[in-house]
Amino acid sequence: MEVPPQKASAALDADTIAAVATPHGRGGIGIIRVSGSSADRICRTVTHTETPAHREVRTATFHDMEGHPIDAGLVVFFEGPRSFTGEDVLELHGHGGAVVIDMVLAATLSAGARQARPGEFSERAFLNGKLDLTQAEAVADLIDGATQAAVRSAMRSLRGEFSERIDVLAESLRELRAYVEAAIDFPEDEVDFLGDGTVLRRLNELQQQLCDVADAARQGTMLTEGVTVVLAGAPNVGKSSLLNRLAGEERAIVTAVPGTTRDVLNADLELDGIPVRLIDTAGLHASNDPVEQEGIRRAEAEIAKSDLLLMIADATQPGSAGLIGVAEAVAGDEGTRILHVRNKIDLTSEPASEPTDPTDPTDATEEVVRISALTGAGIPALRARLTQALGLKSQDEGVFSARRRHLDALTAAAGELKEAIDAFERVGAGELLAEDLRRAHDLLGEITGRVSPDELLGDIFGRFCIGK
Repeated sequence: MEVPPQKASAALDADTIAAVATPHGRGGIGIIRVSGSSADRICRTVTHTETPAHREVRTATFHDMEGHPIDAGLVVFFEGPRSFTGEDVLELHGHGGAVVIDMVLAATLSAGARQARPGEFSERAFLNGKLDLTQAEAVADLIDGATQAAVRSAMRSLRGEFSERIDVLAESLRELRAYVEAAIDFPEDEVDFLGDGTVLRRLNELQQQLCDVADAARQGTMLTEGVTVVLAGAPNVGKSSLLNRLAGEERAIVTAVPGTTRDVLNADLELDGIPVRLIDTAGLHASNDPVEQEGIRRAEAEIAKSDLLLMIADATQPGSAGLIGVAEAVAGDEGTRILHVRNKIDLTSEPASEPTDPTDPTDATEEVVRISALTGAGIPALRARLTQALGLKSQDEGVFSARRRHLDALTAAAGELKEAIDAFERVGAGELLAEDLRRAHDLLGEITGRVSPDELLGDIFGRFCIGK
C-alpha cells in the first residue's frame, strides 16, 4: 500500500540515529541499528571495511575510535529508500553481552550518529511514507501483544487492513464532499442535487459503514489494550475466592473473617483471546475504621475506571444496599456495564447457571449469574456472560488491532455524520453539510496520519521502545 511521505523537519533529515534494537540484558545476539545519511560512513569507520551492497551480509570486526577491536559479527546494509525507515540503514549484529553491545553503540555514536529517541525509527518510516500511522502503531502492538489473537490482529493492521478500511471511508467522504460542494457552487443547474435524495442516502450508507468499522475497532481496542473487570460487593461475599477461581491460582488471601481484603488486588487472564485484568476490591460497607474507609475509596475509584463491574452477592444472605448502591451509581455515571453474581450457591438449594451462547446477546436471559467460587459450579456460565457483557466477538480474520484514539476518532466522525443528517433533514443547508463532512473527513485523516498534529505524533512514538 502506497503511503504519501510526510513533511520531515530539517533536523530529522540531517541527523543519523543509532540504538540497540534487541532487548536489554544478556543474550546470544545483540543488534545495533543505524539510520540516516551517515550510515555508510559510520559502517566504514566502525568496521574498517567497505560497506556491503544493499541487503548483502558480511562478517566484520567492530572497532572503537582508537582502533581497538570490540567485537566480531555480521554487517547488513539497506540502501534507502529500500529500507524500513526509507533512509540508509546499517545493522551491526554482534554478541549480546550488555557491556559489549554498549561499546559497539558508543562506537557508532562517536563516529557521527546520535542516540535515537523512543520510536524514532518507526517515526522516520512514517515520515518517509513507508508506513502510515496505524501501521506504525501496529509495530508496537505486535511487540506488546499479550495473546495470540492480539498478535494476529496486530499483523493484520501492519499489513494495512485497518488502513484500507479507513481509506475507503475517507474516499467516500471526499466524493460526497465534492458532490455537495458542486451543488453549492452551481445552484442554477436544473437538477436539484441536494434535494433528490442522493445525498441523504449516501449519508446514511456512510454512517452505517462508519459504525461497522467502529465496531471492529472496538474489538481491536480490547485486543490491544485489554479490559478491566472489577469485583465489588459487601465483605465476605467471596470476591477474593472468585478472583482466585477465575485466575486459576491463589492470588488473593481468603479467610472467613470479613474485611480480609483492604487494598486493591489484581490478576490477569485471557478470555476468548482478550487480555482481562481482574480487580479485587475491599468490601463495601459502612465503617469508622480509617483503613477500611481508604480501602472503600480505592474500590470506588477502580469501579469508576472499569469496563465491567461484577456485583457479587452472598446467596445465603439478603441483598445488601447502602454503599453497594453507591457503587452501582458510580458505575452507572461512568457508563460501566454491570453484571450481578450470586455466590455460595453450594450452601443453598439454588441451581448453578447454565452457559449461554456468548456470541448471541439475546441468549442472556438471566439478570443474575448463580455460581459457587468454592466448587466451580456456574463458572462456565459466568465466563460466557462476561464475554456477552463485554461485547466480545469471535476473533475471526476480520479483526485488526486498534487503539483508543482510533475508536474516539471513529465515534466522533460518526457523530459528525449524525449531526449532518439531522441538520440536512431539518434545513437542507448545503454549506453546513459540507462543513460537517469536512470535520468527519479530518477525523479519519488523524487515524492514518493524513492529518497529524505534532503533539499527536510525539505522544504516539514516545511510547515505543528505543530500538523501534
